[in-house]
Amino acid sequence: MEALNLELILNSLLLGVGLAMDAFSVSLVAGLSEPQMRRRKSVAVAGTFALFQGVMPLLGWLAVHTVLELFGVLEQFIPWIALLLLVFLGVKMLLEAKKSRQSEAPAAVLTFGALLLQGVATSIDALSVGFTIEHYLFFAALTAALLIAAVTFVICLLGVFLGKRFGTRFSGGANILGGVILIAIGLEIFIKGVFFS
Repeated sequence: MEALNLELILNSLLLGVGLAMDAFSVSLVAGLSEPQMRRRKSVAVAGTFALFQGVMPLLGWLAVHTVLELFGVLEQFIPWIALLLLVFLGVKMLLEAKKSRQSEAPAAVLTFGALLLQGVATSIDALSVGFTIEHYLFFAALTAALLIAAVTFVICLLGVFLGKRFGTRFSGGANILGGVILIAIGLEIFIKGVFFS
């Protein structure tokens, strides 16, 4: 039983690292775009990504145990949803960068709505993790989700702080870089989900 618990913890931590990479990139973009971001908002950004990364595997686990047929139909649309959300946000950032350059206004700050969209877009592929933990009992699945969320929180907080640190140096092109990164992440999720799943 002890080995099983150790295996659960190790697998969850590794899953957390793997799942957090897209959220890390977006957190980095948030810090780049808003180098003066307050600590409280930085924690909120990391917390939002952690929340979604923790909830999505639980929803996947729940779907496996309740509405498997429905989830099977929805799973094929996950890469499309992530692509649309991230491309939308990326293009929006590119347009804001162009607009702020023309008006010489400061780059737009991350809004709550955009943060929620980014949280959903970067974590929607984590629904599939519910399939990998479907043999867990509820408490084990909850433990895995909490560990994934904790790892994501730490990684995203690091991303925000790294972005803030370098954001002052690249403040002019931060929104352009951010938009390109979001579009690239959307394409990566789409390509992996459609061609390599």
